[in-house]
Amino acid sequence: MRIGIALGSNLGDRLANLRAARDAIVNLAASESSVVSPVYETEPIGCEPGAQDFLNAVLEIEYDGDPTELLEKLIEVEESLGRDRTHVRNVSRKIDIDLLYADQLVISNERLQLPHPRLHLRKFVLQPLVDIRPELILPNQTKPARDLLARLQDSTKVTCFAEEW
Repeated sequence: MRIGIALGSNLGDRLANLRAARDAIVNLAASESSVVSPVYETEPIGCEPGAQDFLNAVLEIEYDGDPTELLEKLIEVEESLGRDRTHVRNVSRKIDIDLLYADQLVISNERLQLPHPRLHLRKFVLQPLVDIRPELILPNQTKPARDLLARLQDSTKVTCFAEEW
């Protein structure tokens, strides 16, 4: 199954953090057919005053297991890269990894919600997603990702930081 994953970092060497997370996630993939977006620099949203800008990217992997099992592995990746799981919501962090979608699955339980419930509202996720899957129509949506991005009323600045990384 094709699974979309968002990466973000705004502490330390942000690009190195994304690279380390990408490499660890690609190692979880069932095949070498992973697709990676460019990296974007984005303003922090809802973070503490003075927070550094985020670097964000999206990757898509082929995964043979259960998405909830993958979520647990992604949490392990975050923790191995220095993520403190006890922090309050929307604070600066070295690495943030979110499952965005798993093919056309819809999952809603206390551990996992797919597709990600705010994906279609986040320019910093939609822009890199559109770079790799512009025609993707997510479950519970009627328009492809590129149309969701075009219609999004979000003035957040999202700037390409690195095409290749």
